[in-house]
Amino acid sequence: MENITGSLSDVTQPAKFGIPDVIVVVAYFFFVLGVGIWSSFRSTRGTVGGYFLAGRSMTWWPIGASLMSSNVGSSLFVGMAGSGAAGGLAVGVFELNACWLLVALGWIFVPVYIASGVVTMPEYLKKRFGGNRIRIYISVLSLFLYIFTKISTDIYSGAIFIQVSMGWNIYVSTVLLLFVTAVCTVAGGLKAVIYTDTLQTVIMVVGAFVLMFISFEKIGWYPGLEQKYMEAIPQIIVPNTTCHLPRADSFHMLRHPITGDLPWPGLIFGLTVLSTWVWCSDQIIVQRALAAKNLSHAKGGSIVGGYLKILPVFFVVMPGMISRALYPDEIGCVDPKECLKYCGIEKSCMNTAYPKLVITLLPVGLKGLMIAVIMAAVMSSLTSIFNSASTIFTLDVWLRIRRNAKEQELMIVGRIFILILVFISILWIPIIQAASSGLLFDYVQNFSSYLSPPITAIFVLAIFIKRVNEPGAFWGLIIGLVVGLIRMVMDFVYRVPSCGEEDTRPSVLKDIHYLYFAVILFAITALACIVISLLTTKIPDHNLARLTWWTRNSPIDKSYLDNELQQIPNSNEKSTGIQDVLIKPASSHSWWKKLYFWFCGISTHPEVKLSHEEQMKLHRKLTSIEEKPFWKHFCSINAVILVAVSGFIWGYFG
Repeated sequence: MENITGSLSDVTQPAKFGIPDVIVVVAYFFFVLGVGIWSSFRSTRGTVGGYFLAGRSMTWWPIGASLMSSNVGSSLFVGMAGSGAAGGLAVGVFELNACWLLVALGWIFVPVYIASGVVTMPEYLKKRFGGNRIRIYISVLSLFLYIFTKISTDIYSGAIFIQVSMGWNIYVSTVLLLFVTAVCTVAGGLKAVIYTDTLQTVIMVVGAFVLMFISFEKIGWYPGLEQKYMEAIPQIIVPNTTCHLPRADSFHMLRHPITGDLPWPGLIFGLTVLSTWVWCSDQIIVQRALAAKNLSHAKGGSIVGGYLKILPVFFVVMPGMISRALYPDEIGCVDPKECLKYCGIEKSCMNTAYPKLVITLLPVGLKGLMIAVIMAAVMSSLTSIFNSASTIFTLDVWLRIRRNAKEQELMIVGRIFILILVFISILWIPIIQAASSGLLFDYVQNFSSYLSPPITAIFVLAIFIKRVNEPGAFWGLIIGLVVGLIRMVMDFVYRVPSCGEEDTRPSVLKDIHYLYFAVILFAITALACIVISLLTTKIPDHNLARLTWWTRNSPIDKSYLDNELQQIPNSNEKSTGIQDVLIKPASSHSWWKKLYFWFCGISTHPEVKLSHEEQMKLHRKLTSIEEKPFWKHFCSINAVILVAVSGFIWGYFG
């Protein structure tokens, strides 16, 4: 170890943050703001469909980029790199698994969602089962999950990165990020979010690959990583323990089903349960696919997103491992006093693995680029969360409170809710600072395993089993929630022991991995749902038209369309939203009122009302899942190739 540390002494001194770095970061902020404002002018922001689904006009390539950047937040750069530093390559399976689920999204779930004509996932459950209690339950639970597993972790990890790299106050950096993020999201709607996501995906991939190549060059490429990672032992250890040693299976993705930190049956089955919620039934992801101009573009976007999700295995997980190999004392510390000295947290400094590479390896200028990369990761993830959370709150919660709300009111409420989320996010920072003392990525996955498997079970059953009804789905969700909350409370009461401490947790915690628990919770929910459904009244077949996999191609009759159009906010003449607002010609407004109208997406020009027949024609077009044969086969061939590539990588490192 002395030889390795000595040979790398030239790269362990922090790089100076110079004027070129400041210029790069400032230029990035103005560029992203410009793209957001430009795309907001190009988008139809004055209607529900325009603001929340980009007018269903997006093509495959921005959808694919947005799918990638919506999921790759700063918590992935900080959290997944930290897990890679701690345990090796196995955490990369979380990215490879996404490839398969994105194919399932495009070929199984999205056709049903488009055919059913929904905007939000709770709305789909409302149409599928009837009643409002499932819709409200899923809406509230989704917002709860967004705050505790997405918004809070992305903000915390992004602020930590900026604080470590630039020395800024954590609150100053957070407020700045949230301000730019909120402006892009509030002003532009989903189209602005997708366009800025596309830009930020390019920045993320380029910047991350630059750091990856520099890191590999310093470590001696992959053979050097294999050797030096296994030798990365801190000088100060906890006596009579092995927690300072790298895992013997660090370079294998398939690990022992009992003793493995990520057991292979859990990665195949449990991770699929968690990922199905993220990629196939979570509003943040599905909303991007629903914005496609047709089903072929939605499939193409899923394929592009799947290929992009392979990349973090190489430019996030492996650099995290390199960081531990280069700085075994700082990143791999196990003694609480040492960890407190290096990163201010007693339990582990693994979460600082990626920021450490940035501040020590990159020269002036490129360092500013990487700061911009992490800002891109934070902002692209947060814009997606804010827009999707706003969609759920506006259409699934606010419309239950204000049933006759006009479209103008919905647009304003959606934007105000984003600002409220920003405020809550800032208040949540101290709580995350106190709670996130271990590996950030494990925190996110554990929390998801408590609450998301029941949601996955209900969506899978809703799409594939026509016999499942509303009482079965609702009580299945409630039973799953109770079981998940019991596990969550136990996990918070009985904390994971630190290095050298005896594990006194109950057997149900220490012997049942959270990935196994996800499978168990999924099975409990599904069983309860099916049993209760069989004991209660069956849903008539005609009420399931275009709402399941088996009925997605059902013909649309006039009575069905009439019922659908009645459920669209303000589609009738009595409540036409913005068209009912008497607005003076644009030239007669003061500048501040024009700014207000632009910010809220209110048109200052009269809009043409659609007749009932025109609305029916438009609805048929938006719910069509027909594809041209050439593009249908082209997308299917590429889906097979994507699954084969991800399977090969998994097998190669298995």
